[in-house]
Amino acid sequence: MKKLLGGPGTITGLLLRVGQCLCAAASIGVMVSSLGFSNYTAFCYLIASMGLQVSWSLGLAGLDFYALKIRRNLQSPVLISLFVVGDWVTATLSLAAACCSAGVTILYIRDTDYCRSQPNLDCHRYQISIALGFITWLLIYTSSLVMLWLLASI
Repeated sequence: MKKLLGGPGTITGLLLRVGQCLCAAASIGVMVSSLGFSNYTAFCYLIASMGLQVSWSLGLAGLDFYALKIRRNLQSPVLISLFVVGDWVTATLSLAAACCSAGVTILYIRDTDYCRSQPNLDCHRYQISIALGFITWLLIYTSSLVMLWLLASI
């Protein structure tokens, strides 16, 4: 089995997982700090998917850290298969949540001017949170492709 950048038990894999966790947590923090986000299902879906991503990435970052600390190889077929399924599920959910939240935000900002008529909405915070959601998805997508390549090389 090949050692790829971003694979499990490597420093780059740990950095990818930490980046996923931090961006997802920042997306949650920015969205929760805005007023009125809970009135919109798309934003709640973004929070839920980013929460799942934080727990998944934090768990795998801990596993990567432990594997680096004891110098253990995590590239077994069973573990790689589990990582592939988990990464693809969380990547799909994160992309769907970011896209539907972005659609709602575009509707409110550009199409209906709802953000101008409702001064209590924090539309800029919505945009920042969604951008962080897309960055999280890019990091997850990178990890999921690495895991898929590792699985194919078994």
